[in-house]
Amino acid sequence: MPKVALVYDWLTNMGGAERTLLSLHKAFPNAPIYTSVFDPDGCPAFKDLDVRTTWLQHIPRFLRKRHQLFPLFRARAFRSLDLSAYDVVISVSSAEAKAVRVRPGARHICYCLTPTRYYWSHYKDYKQQPGFGLLNPLVRILLPLFVGTLRRADLRAAQGVTEFVPISTAIAERIKTYYGRETANIIYPPVEMRRFRRLTIDSPRKGFVALGRQVPYKRIDLAVAACTQLNLPLTVFGTGPEHERLVAMAGPSVTFKVGASDADIAQALTKAQGFFFPQEEDFGIVQVEALASGCPVIAFSKGGALDVLTNKKTGIFFKEQTVASVKEAVKQLQNTKFTPSVLQARAEDFSEESFIKQFRELVGK
Repeated sequence: MPKVALVYDWLTNMGGAERTLLSLHKAFPNAPIYTSVFDPDGCPAFKDLDVRTTWLQHIPRFLRKRHQLFPLFRARAFRSLDLSAYDVVISVSSAEAKAVRVRPGARHICYCLTPTRYYWSHYKDYKQQPGFGLLNPLVRILLPLFVGTLRRADLRAAQGVTEFVPISTAIAERIKTYYGRETANIIYPPVEMRRFRRLTIDSPRKGFVALGRQVPYKRIDLAVAACTQLNLPLTVFGTGPEHERLVAMAGPSVTFKVGASDADIAQALTKAQGFFFPQEEDFGIVQVEALASGCPVIAFSKGGALDVLTNKKTGIFFKEQTVASVKEAVKQLQNTKFTPSVLQARAEDFSEESFIKQFRELVGK
């Protein structure tokens, strides 16, 4: 087995990408993890692993999570890492981790979560809402002055990658569009299926579920509005900047739950008639978790949903992000018979075991 190193953009808080990195470490347990900055309190699952940081770890702690402030410095920090001891370097990246350098003859596999979205696919959205609070007006002025330089640096980093592995068809298309690179393999992010295999998934089902961080692009407002107008029970899990607006627009059939555990959400999905996935995502692990709970999905027909919901046995698509389109999809779902075991079988295609097997085979080639 070749000597492997893992590289990740930053480890400051837990999310789907960080859980994917943990699964990749299970595939290669002897591989150290290199990252620009590491906050053990924000990522407790990594505390006992061999995590190695760059010189950016020495900046003040309150600045480490403001990753948008340091793109060029972070790329330089990754380039300064000495990875000459490794035969294969796997970068898990949506930003600058792919800038690492490997020795001649070594492989650099980039497991690409997306080409850097705030330079490329979502530049216009990011320019409108940079996320810097009171500094947003200044950032809107400065960003167009620097984006050309940032894009050129990102393209240079991409040229050092031996092979790109995208997480979905949508990301494969972005890699071709922005980096001019073809991709041979898609390896979907892993879903931890063990907690779903123990669930009772064939109980009577009623009502709908929506969940996720309540920010504008998630479009949870579509689910709230549709169920309010149809007077259908909907449980919305989570919170975020949009929470108060969603509560204000919701009718009596809509319930909000903040702070629910993963187990609580999984139980709710085993009893729900349908799960709303109204946003465009690069992949979207949560839709697979719904299937693993035997729950069909109502999804916007773009992005990662097209990779997961490949037939009408798993869910219903709507083509426009409008309340009318979502309501029509809800009615279609209510008139369609779904088999929970078939849904769960589809979710098994995205299991952690499958992910680990595919990556080991790729590295072993």
